[in-house]
Parts: sequence; structure tokens; C-alpha cells
Amino acid sequence: MALLDFLDKRNKDKSAEMSFVDHLEELRWHIIRSLIAVIIGAIAVFVFIYQVVDDILFAPAKPDFITAQWFCEIGRKIGLGEGLCFGNVQVQFIETTMTGQFISSFTLAFVGGFIVAFPYVFWEFWKFVRPALSTTEVKKTRGIIFWVSLLFFAGVAFGYFILTPFMVNFYFTYKLSPLIEIKPTFSDYLENFTYTTVGVGILFQLPLLILLLAKVGFLTASFLRKYRRHALVVILIVAAIITPTTDPFSLTIVTLPLYLLYEAGIRVAARVEKKRAKNTDEWS
Repeated sequence: MALLDFLDKRNKDKSAEMSFVDHLEELRWHIIRSLIAVIIGAIAVFVFIYQVVDDILFAPAKPDFITAQWFCEIGRKIGLGEGLCFGNVQVQFIETTMTGQFISSFTLAFVGGFIVAFPYVFWEFWKFVRPALSTTEVKKTRGIIFWVSLLFFAGVAFGYFILTPFMVNFYFTYKLSPLIEIKPTFSDYLENFTYTTVGVGILFQLPLLILLLAKVGFLTASFLRKYRRHALVVILIVAAIITPTTDPFSLTIVTLPLYLLYEAGIRVAARVEKKRAKNTDEWS
């Protein structure tokens, strides 16, 4: 029923009634154009795949990575000495299958292509959804492509510059026994890298998700404030899953931005309720 209601709303801005099949056909072309954009981005990444691997993918695994230098300097300035310095870890990866590197190169290309094409992919999605909105709702959502893209790239940057270096440093320095030699596969590193960049970029959409749910009346600011402690527990669990380490400092650097995004969502929901109440008073 929700899907049919959505399709009915889309028909309001159409010159002629569209059937269910017509909507699916239109959606199919939005998806096709999005895939083409991702493929173009993937091809661009694949052309420079060797530079991407050495200078971008493996950069957070190097001891001279810019984030490692920053944290080391911060630790010294606040009196922690070498406490925030990453160890001089010599990182090496292996592959256990003949096709491992070949398949991973395509995986990396498509991940990079998706990141590069993300604004366009969301724009295609927005073009399909927008006809279901009223003129007032469209005006209120001006700039949504910019904000969605900004939050996504901020999450990707956070995962790349913060989480990935901590992940590498922890896993390569944690040892149960000196008899154990750490040599993970390149595919394993690429999988974790994808989670800590693209995954975090998607998690950073939390305020916009709250905005959407608040606009349809599913969430309220009072509800979010009431269950703030419960939300913090959920955020801690998510942070523990994303974070490769379990020490308080690492959990904090993941939990803090996610919680701040939750608080931003409360403010957004409160503004939505305030505007809705104002419009109600004007009509009464």
C-alpha cells in the first residue's frame, strides 16, 4: 500500500497517468544511468589502479601517514608522550589465490567508482522521488543533494584518515604469541577498508534520516531525547563493530561523531516540529 500511495503521489506532477509498469520502467532507467556513472568512475580508477593502490589504498597502512603524524604530535603536546604515536609497523599482505589480486583490482575500482559517482547516484534517486513531494516540500528540501553528498564524503574521510590507520596499527601490533606471524591477505584488507570508508559514509546520513522520519511524523524530538541513553548504547555497539580496537580512546573517536550526529538529528526534528506547529497555528 505504501508503494502504491507513493506512485499515486508521483502521478500528480505528471501530464498523464502512469501505470505501475511505467513507474518501474522509469525507475529502471534511473538505476541504469546510476550504474553507468559508477562504471565510468570505476574505469577512471582502474586506469590509475597502480597509483590508487600504492598512494591511496595503502597510505593509511604506512607509518608516515599524515594522520599518524598528527596524533603523535597531539599526544606530545598534551603530555602523553608517545602514547598516541602509532608503532613503526611494517605492513605486508599476501594473496592465497591466483585470481585474488585480479578480482580485488575490480573490487577496488568499483568501490572508488561508487564514491566518486555518489552525488550523481543520489541525484538520480532524488529525481525519481521528487515528483511525489508537494511544491512546499520540494522547496524545503533544496540543497539536499549537497548535504547528503557532504555527509557521505565526511564519513568516508573520517573512515579513511581516522579509522583505517587505527585498524592497521592495532591488528599489526596485537599479538598472542611471538610465534604468530601476521600476514593478512590483500582481499581482507580491502574488505575492511571498504567497511571503514563507504560504510561510515552511509552511517553519517543519520541526521538526514531523522529529518525524513520527522517529516512523516514517525519520530519526534521528545522521543529522541527520551531514548537518548538507549541511542547511546546502540551507537556504542555500532562503534564497537566498526572499530577494530576495543580500547576507550578508539571507541571514543568513533562514538563521538556518531553521537553528535544523533544530537544534530534531535535539533533537526525539533525544527521540523516547530515549523509544523507554526503552520498549524496559521491555518487555525
